Amino acid sequence: MATYHRGELAVQQRAGLATPAAHALRGIGSTVPAVAAAFLAEQPMIVVGAVDGAGRAWSSLLTGEPGFLRVPDPTTVLIDALPLPEDPLASVLGDGPAKVGMIAIEPATRRRMRVNGTATPRDGGLRVDTDQVISNCPKYIQQRSFAFEPAAESPTVRRGAELTVGQQLRLSTTDTFFVATASPDGDADASHRGGNPGFVRVLSPTRLRWPDYRGNTMFLTLGNLALRPTAGLVVPGWDTGSVLQLTGTARTDWNPDLAAEFPGAQRIVDFDVTEVRETLHAVPLRWTEPGYSRFNPPVSQAN
Repeated sequence: MATYHRGELAVQQRAGLATPAAHALRGIGSTVPAVAAAFLAEQPMIVVGAVDGAGRAWSSLLTGEPGFLRVPDPTTVLIDALPLPEDPLASVLGDGPAKVGMIAIEPATRRRMRVNGTATPRDGGLRVDTDQVISNCPKYIQQRSFAFEPAAESPTVRRGAELTVGQQLRLSTTDTFFVATASPDGDADASHRGGNPGFVRVLSPTRLRWPDYRGNTMFLTLGNLALRPTAGLVVPGWDTGSVLQLTGTARTDWNPDLAAEFPGAQRIVDFDVTEVRETLHAVPLRWTEPGYSRFNPPVSQAN
């Protein structure tokens, strides 16, 4: 039976949403329903989050032709892909087993689902034994369709301890990113964050800030951060196939005056960057221009 850990419970209580969160708990299962298995089989991409040997959280993208995600039984997800050798999660997932948090998203229909569990390498891919299977609402997902475009060049990796000017521009204009966190026990989770371009603020080459909008009341991400502040972000290059990955620490700021600077925000999250990896020509997926979610709050002119 699903339960919340003390960090999630504390955040739910502070937000005044303990009762709806208790009801939402029914949405967390341990097996993959048939409808979810069919959904996964149609996807060309899944986000995977995990913690490396140094205790840093990272998020990564795994891609493949639809069918590369398979559910042979209700407690198993097979992934016919591994991270690139240059990816910070390559050794974590390649050596396994490793606790992972995953989220599959279908921008064309604004559907998404999360699967958390233990990943073990197998036959050039991964076997994930499920612990949590969670369906989420379609809020803040931008509508896109995909096509495959074979890479004309080999992946190229840029590493740094802070954001370049180009990377800052990319973050300040993005409409989507994914964030990986973990509980003190090491259970990983990956979640989606979306909004109109400008919803992420770049405060400096090593600090970001984004609003926390009204969601499913579970607070799985903020609950993990309350106990273990490590976080890993991945920002897809929707039209280029590049991948921008950041690791660092994040904390929730409950100051209502600060939240008021972001229309629609309930609170804000500050993220301090400790390492940046940008991989060009990372994935063969290309996506159309976005149709913005009607749930996206407007972006303050202060941005």
